[in-house]
This record gives sequence, C-alpha cells and structure tokens, in this order.
Amino acid sequence: MNDAGEFKKLTPHFAGECFPVSGAIGAEDITILKNGIAIISCDDRRKTLNGTPVQGTIYAYDLKEEVPQLIDLTAGVKFEFHPHGISVFENENNEVRLAAVNHTQTKNSIEIFDLKNNVLIHDKTILDPLLVSPNDLVMIDNNMLYVTNDHSVSTQKGKMIEDFLQLSRSNVLFYNGQNFAVAATKLGYANGINVSRDGTTLYIAETVGNRLSIFSRNTSTNELLFKQSIDFKSGIDNIEIDAAGNLWIGSHPKLLTFARHAKNGEKLSPSQVFKVSPVADNTYAVDEIYLDSGDGLSASSVAAVYNNTMLIGPVFDEYFLQCDFNNGF
Repeated sequence: MNDAGEFKKLTPHFAGECFPVSGAIGAEDITILKNGIAIISCDDRRKTLNGTPVQGTIYAYDLKEEVPQLIDLTAGVKFEFHPHGISVFENENNEVRLAAVNHTQTKNSIEIFDLKNNVLIHDKTILDPLLVSPNDLVMIDNNMLYVTNDHSVSTQKGKMIEDFLQLSRSNVLFYNGQNFAVAATKLGYANGINVSRDGTTLYIAETVGNRLSIFSRNTSTNELLFKQSIDFKSGIDNIEIDAAGNLWIGSHPKLLTFARHAKNGEKLSPSQVFKVSPVADNTYAVDEIYLDSGDGLSASSVAAVYNNTMLIGPVFDEYFLQCDFNNGF
C-alpha cells in the first residue's frame, strides 16, 4: 500500500487553464509532430475488458488551428486494431512514419504506417515471440525501434503476480528492421520509452519501480549502457520530449487506486504530470507541473507539450485535456 502511494496526501494544482476535448476515448498516448499536429492513440479499453472490444483509432489534432478538430487517421484500417503506445519518425523531408503497439484478441504486434494527406497507410505488421507484453515504443529511424515489454509473461495471472510482488522482470527490445534482441532487462514494469533529440540517451519509465531509468545509447551499435535512475515515488507512464529537450511524463500517484479505476470507472484515479529538464551532465531537474484528484481527469498516462499548450491523455476516460499555461513552463 505504501509503495503504491495509497497514503499520499494530494494537493491539486496547475498554473493555467484546462478544458476537456471529447470524442477520443482512452487517449492513452499522444505525440506531437514538429508542425504542431498531435497524434493521439485511442482505444475503448473498458469495452475490451468487458469482452466487447470495438475498433481503436489514431487521431490527428492540429494545435495551430484556432478550434482544432479530431481527424480519424485510421478509418481505412480493416484489420483488428487496438493501439497502445505510438511513436513517429520525421525525416529530413518532413515525411512521417508511425509505429503503434497493437493488442488483438489473439496476438501482440507492431503496426507500421506512413502518414500521407491525413491518412495512415499501413506498410507492415511486425510479429515476434519476444513481444510478450509490449507497451510503448520509440522509433530511431524508418526501420529501427526500441519497444518495452511491461511484463515478462503474457497471462493476466502472471502479470498480477509480477505487479503485486514488485518483481523487476520486464525488459526492452531492440528491432533492427529485421530481428528483435533484448536490449535491457530487470526493469520494474517497463512502460513509456523515448530517446533524446541527439539519439544518445534512452529514457525508460518503470511504473511499478516508481523510477525513470536513463541509459546511454551507442548510436553505431544501438547497445544500451545503464547510467542512472531518478526516483519519482509515483507510477510514471509515457514519456514525451518537447522541442527544447525537456521530458514530459504522465503518472499515476496511487497505483492501487488506478487498479480499482481500471475495473470501475466510477472510482476516480489521480492524475499527475512531471517535467524533467536536463540541466547538466547526468543532472536533471524534476518539477510536478500538474496534479489532480481525478475529478478533472482520471488516470493520466501521457502529457505532450507544443508551445504554450499541453495535452494530457487518460487510459480510460472519454476525453483528454487541453491545457494552456498562464506564464509558460
């Protein structure tokens, strides 16, 4: 109970104004392109948990517009699609390639798309026995990526045992465009993952471990070398990186409350956002930017920032938040 944060006293705060954007159920992961278009991964996980899954969606949401609208990028996807973590790679010609973790009723996969004219055109499906419980991923280029397995097993019973015993058995895989290999091990629920702008540092959120693990990345061999961890005392989730290189992390300050919320939407789960700023070699400043009891938004899993706007996405709620900072961040 203590490790899960159940005894914390929470004081909600945010230096700005937020409003809900409806129409996107379970906006679990959000990333923002260089041009200000947010890409939002959505799936109605409650219906999946109830045994009546519906097709998931990836939306575009243009933050440069005065009144942004949700645009369905996956209307043409005909296969079973329940997107989880997503990542984009933008090349020097501003062409966009997108990877999405997909959980169907029978398998886990990574789906690769090209984004053209507000349509995600499916390129290929990646399958491998090592994808036992994929959660999030980060693209390194058009073909290579890292992906987190949040557990070492695929069964619900096995996952529950790992969570409640706080076992560090999850891992990170590297995909070289053809094959997978294990790149990092002994992680406590490896969840969100991202890479620094220069590609030399890899960040992994360990939700049950309550820490951010930081690895140096060899850009020639793609090998990872552990550098340090930062303790958050909170169940950190997805990681986004802004134009200045700051990390933005959605988090669950009370993990058992989150578990109850997953089973029953009427039980609220607090939402939290951290900003992590590199200030010197191996030194980071950590600031809690947003905290809510769950009334404004329950179970925040991601925060993404563009200029003076922050989008906060939830695991289950039927809306996400658009927040404007009063005096920047």
